[in-house]
Amino acid sequence: MAKLEELKKYKYIYMIGIGGVSMSGIAEILKHWGFTVTGSDFCESDTTRKLNLDGIHVVIGHDVNMVAKSDLVVYSAAIQEEDVELVRARELGIPTMERADFLGLITKAFEDTICISGTHGKTTTTSMVSMCFLEAGFDPSIQVGATLKAIDGNYRIGNSSHFIIEACEYVESFLKFYPKAEVILNIDNDHLDYFKNIENINQAFIKYVKRLPENGLLVANYDNSYCTKLHEHTKAKVISYGIQNEKANFVGRNITFDKNGFPRFDVYHNNQFYGSFELSVPGSHNVLNALACISLCDSYSLPKADIKSALKKYTGAHRRFEYVGQLNGVSIYDDYGHHPTEIKATANALKKKTYHHSWVIFEPHTYSRTKNLLDDFADSLTYFDNIIITDIYAARETNTYGISSQDLVNKIKELGRKAIYISSFDDIVTYLKDHTEKDDIILTLGAGSVTNIGPMLLK
Repeated sequence: MAKLEELKKYKYIYMIGIGGVSMSGIAEILKHWGFTVTGSDFCESDTTRKLNLDGIHVVIGHDVNMVAKSDLVVYSAAIQEEDVELVRARELGIPTMERADFLGLITKAFEDTICISGTHGKTTTTSMVSMCFLEAGFDPSIQVGATLKAIDGNYRIGNSSHFIIEACEYVESFLKFYPKAEVILNIDNDHLDYFKNIENINQAFIKYVKRLPENGLLVANYDNSYCTKLHEHTKAKVISYGIQNEKANFVGRNITFDKNGFPRFDVYHNNQFYGSFELSVPGSHNVLNALACISLCDSYSLPKADIKSALKKYTGAHRRFEYVGQLNGVSIYDDYGHHPTEIKATANALKKKTYHHSWVIFEPHTYSRTKNLLDDFADSLTYFDNIIITDIYAARETNTYGISSQDLVNKIKELGRKAIYISSFDDIVTYLKDHTEKDDIILTLGAGSVTNIGPMLLK
C-alpha cells in the first residue's frame, strides 16, 4: 500500500489541465485515496465526461472560485504561467505544483515504483509489464500513457507496494520520480526543442539512472549503444537484453512471424534456453519491448507461465498499431508514431503482414521536430508504397522554424519517391476512397488529430 503522509496535508486538490492522459489518471487515484479533487480543462472530452461521472467535478474553461477553495493546485506542463487560475492561486498563497513534481510525490509513496522509460516503446512496454504483474496476481497500481483494455483505462489502483508507471524524459520530468526499478528501452534523438542534442538527452538518462537506490534494479537494452554504458552510473543490479547483442543477459533468437506480422521467438538467459514466447502485436520492435518486460519480470520472480500467458493476451494499447476497421476490403490501422525511428519500426512491422499496397497518412508533430529530423522523416516514410502528408500538428509551438509539410514532400521526392500533400482530412478521405484497392492497408500515423481519419473513412 502507498504511504500517504506527505500528501495528507492537502485535502482539496484542484488540477488545471485535468483532461490530459496523466492528469486524469492522477485525479482518479487521488479520489480513490479519499482526497477531494476538482479541476478544469480548456475543452470537453470523453475523459472530462468520465471524470464528472466518477464524481470529479471538471469545469470547461476557468473557475477561480473553485481554485480559492483548494489546498493545492496541480497544473500540467501545457499550462502557461499567465493562466488565470494559476495566477489566482499564487495571489492567494495557495501552493502550486507542476504535474511531474506531484507525480514524483506519488511515486515516493510506494515502496516499489517501477519506471518504464526510453525514447520509444514506453506505453507498450508499460502495458506488457502491467499485464504480467496482473496475471501473476501481484495487484499493482498502474499509470500508462494510453488506454489499456485489460484495466479499462490508463490507470489502476492496486493494494500492493508495486506502482508501474510510464516515465517520460521530456523536460527531464522523470528526474522528479523515486524509482526502485528502471527499464530503459532506448536513448535516441527526440524533443530537440528542449534537449538540443543527443548528448544532453544521454546526460538526462545518466542523471535518471543515478536516482536508483543500491538495492534497486536497472533493465537496459544492450542493442542501444547509449544504454550499454548506463551500468557505470549505478550500484543497483543491472540486467541487459537484446536481439543483436549476444552479450546481453536475455537474448531473443529464432524470430518468425505469422501472416498478421505477430512474432514468435525463443529467449535465452545467460546463453541457456529460457522459453518460447508468442506475441499478439506485430513487429521486431515489439520483440525488444517484450524482452525488456521478460527481463524485469524474471527479476521479480514472476512465474514464467504467467509472463507467457500475459504477453500472448496483450493485443496493444490505444493508438499503437491499432486496428480501426475495414472498408471495401481495405484494412485501416492507426498509430501514434511521430519520430523517424518509430515510423521505421511500424513500417517494418507492417511489411510482415500480408497485403496488396500500403498507404501512410502522416501528420508531422511539432515544427521543431519536423525541422530537426526532416531528412530522417523523409527516409522513414519511403518504406511505405503510397505517402500522403498532411499539415504539421503544432502542439505547444508556433511556426518560428520556417518549415512546412510541403518541405517534407519535396524531401521525399528528392529520394526518388512520390508523395503528396493534402491539407483537408475530408479531401484525404475522398482521395483514399478513390485510389485504394481490395487488400490494401491504410495507416494513419502521428500524435495529433490524424487519428480522426480512420473513423471518418468508416463513416
